[in-house]
Amino acid sequence: MPESLSVLEREPASAPPAIDPAHTALFLDLDGTLAGIEAHPDHVVASPERTRVIREAARRLDGRLAVVSGRSLGDLDRILERAVPAAAAVHGLVRRNAAGAVMTRAPHPGVNTARVMLDRLADRPGIMIEDKMLGLAIHYRGAPEREAEVIDIARRTAATTGLVLQLGSMVAELRTPGADKGASVRAFMSEAPFAGATPVFVGDDLTDEDGFAAAAELGGHGVLVGPGRESAAHYRLEDVEAVLAWLSA
Repeated sequence: MPESLSVLEREPASAPPAIDPAHTALFLDLDGTLAGIEAHPDHVVASPERTRVIREAARRLDGRLAVVSGRSLGDLDRILERAVPAAAAVHGLVRRNAAGAVMTRAPHPGVNTARVMLDRLADRPGIMIEDKMLGLAIHYRGAPEREAEVIDIARRTAATTGLVLQLGSMVAELRTPGADKGASVRAFMSEAPFAGATPVFVGDDLTDEDGFAAAAELGGHGVLVGPGRESAAHYRLEDVEAVLAWLSA
């Protein structure tokens, strides 16, 4: 989806109801939802306790659990120790279904142009360019004072290359046009074992709003993680620890 996001509805306040394992299909973001936000993406590592909680939740849901993230598929498997077969990576441009089949969109030719255009940012203190092959993410968590500059450059790069600009928490991502997190939810919900269940999407970032909206359209709801804000999510959990406790309950 372009920089403009789904229509936001309300500020969620209450905690979500307990998961109904017989009827729920669960979709989980990673960073800020299952794992804390780190200064560098590579600093997020596997956690035996998190892996145990997710694996047990997937078992109770009869496999109706998928991770939907902006990360690469390799990163998801590294951090989650392959506990979740079904996963959508790079915001859905790469998707592995519950049976293990992987579908990948071809990179847009503008990605190579964007690499050249963003090269001048790579050496600036506090800024990191993450190359996901299907796009590039400009992380500026280490230099929040450069936010306006980064977003301006990202917008101009998107206009020149035809890439989609996706703004998130301290990151501006330029990616190949195509699926977003909402499209990933819809794709999973058309397949076994998700079909016929009630979708619940859990995430913290603006990029998760598409997932919240898709879950609501399909009869389910979204759960926002972190501080309250206007959102398409119906419920809210305070932080990563609250998410893991809710999954374990």
